[in-house]
Amino acid sequence: MNLPNVNARVAVIGAGTMGIGIAQVAAGAGHPVWLFDIDAAAARQALDALGQRLRQRVQSGKADADATEALLGRIQPVESLDQLADSALVIEAVAEKLAIKQSLFRELEALCSPAALFASNTSSLSITAIGGALHHPQRLAGLHFFNPAPVMKLVEIVSGLDTSAETVAELQALTRQWGKQSVLCRSTPGFIVNRVARPFYAETLRALEEQVADAATLDAVMRDAGGFAMGPLQLTDMIGQDINYAVTESVFQAFFQDPRFTPSLVQQERVAAGRLGRKSGCGFYRYDKQAPPQIVAGLPASSAELPHSIKLHGGAAGVTLLAELLAGNAEAIIQPGQTSAFAQLDEVTFMLTNGKTASQVADETGTPVVLFDLSAQYAQASTVAISCAAQNDARHNATVVRLLQSLGKKVILLPDYPGLLVMRTLAMLANEALDVVNKGVASAADTDHAMRCGVNYPRGPLEWGASLGWRHILTTLENLQRFYGEPRYRPMPLLRHYASLSSGAQ
Repeated sequence: MNLPNVNARVAVIGAGTMGIGIAQVAAGAGHPVWLFDIDAAAARQALDALGQRLRQRVQSGKADADATEALLGRIQPVESLDQLADSALVIEAVAEKLAIKQSLFRELEALCSPAALFASNTSSLSITAIGGALHHPQRLAGLHFFNPAPVMKLVEIVSGLDTSAETVAELQALTRQWGKQSVLCRSTPGFIVNRVARPFYAETLRALEEQVADAATLDAVMRDAGGFAMGPLQLTDMIGQDINYAVTESVFQAFFQDPRFTPSLVQQERVAAGRLGRKSGCGFYRYDKQAPPQIVAGLPASSAELPHSIKLHGGAAGVTLLAELLAGNAEAIIQPGQTSAFAQLDEVTFMLTNGKTASQVADETGTPVVLFDLSAQYAQASTVAISCAAQNDARHNATVVRLLQSLGKKVILLPDYPGLLVMRTLAMLANEALDVVNKGVASAADTDHAMRCGVNYPRGPLEWGASLGWRHILTTLENLQRFYGEPRYRPMPLLRHYASLSSGAQ
């Protein structure tokens, strides 16, 4: 069978949002598509709704009329599974219930040609477990699209224990022909994206629970300072709080309640109250016409004097990062072996957070301390988030604020919170990504690509962590673990290994 051949028939089972989206992708690539739903009326309604959306694009000049009608004509609703017997590929997008999927594929195996391939769009269930219902599980793989399927480029191709290399190769060729970018992973809870992404939501939710700042401010730090496309609370409102919480709960249970995946009580409360985000009109934000605009004000303009002396201390990587933030307006003093680079602004120590509070660092250094948060690109970031030691005089803080504002940055002052927000989030993302690689779930390249392409991170967590320095990531997590006394922040073995290599330790 040659699936990339557009004459190969594709069947899609389930006419919900994902099912009709996958059907559109297949039909858009030229395949004849059978669309089946247990509720025959649902399949027809889904196709009608798709037709309305696509024809509106034609009317607005965004799509070609002939191509649109040809695409729609290639999707045919069917009313029984028997009608799918001649399909070359069957993709299911039904309810996330293992028994339902197993029963479905058991029926399909008896109906379809031995050459037909089976794929599940599951985002959370074991491909191995689904394939356990088949006599020939080698023909089944996960084909996990992201919503909306016609728009999102990433597809996770997931191998169960018995999935054949031939099946994976055919699905790779197929997704390439469909204009998608695939990554390979083996069946494990959350696959790549839904597993590695948990800390992105969890750390901001924790900060909200600990009253570090309001939702809009926390999102602004992650978005405007950190460089992420959306803040985590904005994003969960868009996804649906119930959906995001359910994924976290599923991963938490699948990993035997590992503390690093612990769900958020704040999010649980939103779900219990029906505050599900955009679809309910209210989540962490309101979406009615009376909702006030979410404007996050930075600190007012400082009238303090600029620092008279700016010196950068530390290793090459840390000094480079500081120089990017400070626009090169400083004298660099390279000190190999320095774990955390810092700038000396007159008597103030100005340093990237490493998981300690500013007050802890002030006690250790005997100097006033201001910490700043991480950014994917300081030069492009409109905002910088900082925290100040309790021991500082107001003039010390004002001097740092004045310098940052003179460089065109809006300054958000956070409480003296260990690891601030972007730094602790990146440390956890990189830690989880390293565990994915260490356990052979996916390659480093596919893991980074999945996070950039699937959830639009500004940098892959592994590339970002390596650029920052594995010792800094390790130090941050160790400091957070000491602060909280929780296994949630325990460093993974591969992180310790990489950090030891970078330090020259044997």
